[in-house]
Amino acid sequence: MIAGIIANPASGKDIRRLVAHATVFDNQEKVNLIRRILLGLQAAGVKQVWFMPDYYGFYEQALDVFRGENQLTMETKLLPMECKAKQEDSQLAAAKMAEIGVRCLVTLGGDGTNRVVAKGAGEVPIMPVSTGTNNVFSVMVEGTIAGLAAGLVATGLVEQECSLLRTKKLIIYINGQAVDIALIDAVVLAEQFIGSRAIWDIGKIRQIAATCGEPVHIGIAAIVGALRPIDKREAKGINITISSGSLKVKAAVGPGLIRSVPVSSYELISPGQKVVVNHVPCVIAVDGEREILVGPEDCAEIELVQTGPFVVDFQSTLKRAAQKGLFIKG
Repeated sequence: MIAGIIANPASGKDIRRLVAHATVFDNQEKVNLIRRILLGLQAAGVKQVWFMPDYYGFYEQALDVFRGENQLTMETKLLPMECKAKQEDSQLAAAKMAEIGVRCLVTLGGDGTNRVVAKGAGEVPIMPVSTGTNNVFSVMVEGTIAGLAAGLVATGLVEQECSLLRTKKLIIYINGQAVDIALIDAVVLAEQFIGSRAIWDIGKIRQIAATCGEPVHIGIAAIVGALRPIDKREAKGINITISSGSLKVKAAVGPGLIRSVPVSSYELISPGQKVVVNHVPCVIAVDGEREILVGPEDCAEIELVQTGPFVVDFQSTLKRAAQKGLFIKG
């Protein structure tokens, strides 16, 4: 009956606040969100919650109001690890929590945050609460509801087959060696340096490999959704070549940014299938962040697999809990 919270203080503050119309997700609002998540976890019967340390001090600030008669009945602990204010903190924290025996991880961040967490979490389910920009993996959900759902998973009160979804992911290979993963999309950019990590110049995109995308999404996934919608539960993914062609796909590539994207071809890809990166040298952005440099002599490939992280389906979880009468006392 142990849960974990990993909150990214940097999410919701990237360059897209300057080049688009995205709002800033204030860290004080994240503190309030964490408080509601804690109350949801406690109401579901969680006995212990571990926090990742961070430079903003979410742990101390979130717990500051729980004093006296408002004291939490469950135990809260700060993970013993050094905070380096880098994305690797989230990966290390997830791995440590998995070792401790955490049964469900609640994350506050965007798709990039969850990608890093997934690399450390292993088989531990994730309840991804969106506090980023163009989010597909992480979802917009009220903190109280997220805490309740995560708590029902952590306590085992709702069966996994009714509460969890096994997601897809992409594995990126350079010269035959796996170097990174993406949960939603891997985007090939006609660039030779990392620069600002967030993707904001659509004109530099040459190829998109994605696990999913629907018209209701925003960002790169919106291009997929406008061209050929793919649900998270669908086995296949998609590979899109971006260049002058007969197709012009109109999509919401950012908050307030609706663009016409030229597509020359696309194909569905099956689990286990690899697609070759067709433009080198390049930079590959994974889940919205530039991460991988590919040299002119390198061979880069992207593989779709069905061994992504387990994700909490909060709607299905709470519906099943109601069916079992877990919210009723006689």
